Amino acid sequence: MPEILQPTTPEELRDHLAAAARSKRSIELFGANTKRLMAGIPASPALQISTSRLNRIVQYEPRDLTISVEAGLPFAELSRELARHGQMVPLDGAWSDEGTVGGMIASNISGSRRRLYGTARDLVIGMKFATMDGKLVQSGGMVVKNVAGLDMAKLMIGSFGTLAAIASVNFKLIPIPAASRTVLFSFDDLKTAMDARAAAIRGFLNPAAVDIINPVLSAQLNFKGFVLALQFAGNEAVIERSHREAQKLGQMRALPPEEEQRFWGALRQVTPRHLEKFKEGAVVRVSTTLSECSAALGAVEGAGHAHAASGIVRAWFSRPDTATRYLTAAVKRGWKGVIEFSGEAAKRQLTLWPEPGADLTIMKKVKQMFDPEGLLNAGRLYGVI
Repeated sequence: MPEILQPTTPEELRDHLAAAARSKRSIELFGANTKRLMAGIPASPALQISTSRLNRIVQYEPRDLTISVEAGLPFAELSRELARHGQMVPLDGAWSDEGTVGGMIASNISGSRRRLYGTARDLVIGMKFATMDGKLVQSGGMVVKNVAGLDMAKLMIGSFGTLAAIASVNFKLIPIPAASRTVLFSFDDLKTAMDARAAAIRGFLNPAAVDIINPVLSAQLNFKGFVLALQFAGNEAVIERSHREAQKLGQMRALPPEEEQRFWGALRQVTPRHLEKFKEGAVVRVSTTLSECSAALGAVEGAGHAHAASGIVRAWFSRPDTATRYLTAAVKRGWKGVIEFSGEAAKRQLTLWPEPGADLTIMKKVKQMFDPEGLLNAGRLYGVI
């Protein structure tokens, strides 16, 4: 079994990485380890480092709409503290309720509300990270607009800990809307659902979320047909105006507040529950244009879900071969795709990222700059880095 270290300060984290680099010991870096089924598997590490004890709020002044927190702080704990002041970091997704801040950022998790609020790249304004050469690097700061120098923090977002170890993250904060409302439409066919989506996003509506689930996933959530879910956020006047405009799209059902929370919570739990049920299961994520989102969702034979105003489609499979078949067809059509989550047994037999594209060359050069010996989370970035 590899040695496990749990630093309690950024300086300890830095020193652990530097010592491992000097002795050329491979490292597996993680927070709460909730994303172990996401992306690739670290290659036989000699040392494990968990940031879970780096769990403090470093600086928070609610009036400034910014906060700095350590990477090991549970994301749910951060959300509760911010909610006390009517604020939020609107990131969510599979295992977001159980993960740490660093894990959310390193894996670039985002959910249905990305349509209105963006992703981690839009919300992170600064970061401190430890490098393999024994440095603590501060990128960005505590101001929302920071244009000084190269924003190296952006390199860490979505890097799965293959470049450096995130010690702390600075966020710009979003006020929690006074009210929200989710309305559901049910359609017999995908084209009609997509036509309603198009009308929703090109009209006067400005939904926070625009999701479509196919009949297989719909049945799992006790609905029927292709379900279009729109979530609106704002003051009561905005909600009522949005409700009236949405009624023009067809017959709809407005969810009461508790049912609204259960609906979006159930969507976040689809992946964890699927992989708990199917030990060799896999989740494929493809990115398309809005015009091709319909084709990507329509090609899913099992459960499928689209962030239909962002072009992100997910498909859930019980076997590795069916996941590979869908992903291969998607890549042939020019869509970007990865096997985002998979069971540990299945992961070893899958090509997780079949077409990284021309950017892979640059990514490998960046990896060489930060970690020339390839010791840090090797293989974690979908098996290609």
